[in-house]
Amino acid sequence: MSAVCLILGDQLSKSISSLQGLDKANDVVLLCEVLEEATYVRHHQKKIAFIFSAMRHFSEELKSHGFLVRYVKLDDPGNTGSLEGEVRRALSKFKANRIIVTEPGEYRLLQTFKSWPNKFGITIDIGPDTRFICDIDEFKRWASGKKQLRMEYFYREMRNKYNFLMEPNGKPVGGKWNFDKENRKPPLRGMASPKRLSHKKSPITLEVLKLVRERFHDHFGALEPFHFAVTQSQALKELQHFIDEILPQFGEYQDAMVAGEPYLYHSLISSYLNAGLLLPLEVCSLAETAYRSGKAPLNAAEGFIRQILGWREYVRGIYWLHMPDYGQLNYLDAKRPLPEFYWSAQTRLFCVAEAVRHTRDHAYSHHIQRLMITGNFALLAGINPVEVCEWYLLVYSDAYEWVELPNTLGMALFADGGIMASKPYAASGKYINRMSNFCQQCHYDPLQTVGDNACPFNALYWDFLARHEDKLQVNQRLAYMYAYWHKQSTEQQLAIRKQADDTLQKMDTGNL
Repeated sequence: MSAVCLILGDQLSKSISSLQGLDKANDVVLLCEVLEEATYVRHHQKKIAFIFSAMRHFSEELKSHGFLVRYVKLDDPGNTGSLEGEVRRALSKFKANRIIVTEPGEYRLLQTFKSWPNKFGITIDIGPDTRFICDIDEFKRWASGKKQLRMEYFYREMRNKYNFLMEPNGKPVGGKWNFDKENRKPPLRGMASPKRLSHKKSPITLEVLKLVRERFHDHFGALEPFHFAVTQSQALKELQHFIDEILPQFGEYQDAMVAGEPYLYHSLISSYLNAGLLLPLEVCSLAETAYRSGKAPLNAAEGFIRQILGWREYVRGIYWLHMPDYGQLNYLDAKRPLPEFYWSAQTRLFCVAEAVRHTRDHAYSHHIQRLMITGNFALLAGINPVEVCEWYLLVYSDAYEWVELPNTLGMALFADGGIMASKPYAASGKYINRMSNFCQQCHYDPLQTVGDNACPFNALYWDFLARHEDKLQVNQRLAYMYAYWHKQSTEQQLAIRKQADDTLQKMDTGNL
């Protein structure tokens, strides 16, 4: 009797726990492209193409290492369209009496896996995902008894545990844990992204592109040009290129935004990390080596490591700590539907249109555009968190629920009431004007709050604070802004709130 080892599309690592100890002569590794997973949200065309191509290449790699692999393509005859259906077929074909999986990244799949022993009448082994550096139980122990969780303190523990950027005496290199204040420079005039890698398309990738073009042409986003790495070796080249050529400038300009430049100095490796083609410890090690060899400044190396060693692991911990209820939280009672321009980019708000265009064309937009443009607008306008979270989950190639939900619902929308963030990440047009060149090309004026040409972010910002004063005024980080608001005359406040109301009406009618 044999076992069926199911590998998901975001588990493409030879070190994945489910592959360890398999009997290569009898146990079968199952990878399957199923319509259910491609359409439970209507994923970006590039995202589907990336995952399917990476899965097919990984399948070939496993075969070359002697594994018995059953690979089910989307258009194979008999494809049932679901993971459950394909597991059932594999169990029958190979007369297997056991299922082996690694814990998935999404709560819904974990519940599905746990239901299979009863459905199939056999056992299932669910192993830990050891590619993450903090397992779920470890995070729960760290969080236990704390009234408020903050990423900064978790990050320090991870730095200590794995000895990244640490001195022999246990102190952080440079005397500080965090160099974020040095990493907030606005863009320079004429700033452009360094040249990026584009990988030659194998016959496998070309076949997948054809499939996606035919089967998912009505999904959001542009399928081509397609530049993704789809193998571990290609992903490692992407990582090394970033470390050698781009990391030195990443720190200072990681928050900068420039029209026509979706990447700037960002690494573009999140899709590869989240799919398993890269591992977090190898990424952090290369960044630390770049600093210690003098190839990258400390603020750049520390900021980059913090995103992976700290933020990425922390987000995952929050997700599993608070699911399944987390996804239904709506602390600010936001109810407006998602505006059409999140799909079409048809708005006179240049910053929003530009972020949506980047997203549409690349299945990518860097974290400040996600947080402070599309996320910030949704927060200020009171867009329904369920609709916003679905949008973020389907449009980005690096998005899986464990990473998307806390970042969107918690960080961008404050819908969790402060579990993720110590304050709402709300900002007016002045922030966007300072950190980008977007406003220079916009119909609206970031220096005006009231009037026909006033930046919509400005009135919406103050209206947001006024609408939610009962819930937010106790937050010490907002005390200065509320003091400023209360100094305004009644007439000024009424004018601003009317401007905000007019802006929301324009949004609702497609005229913003």
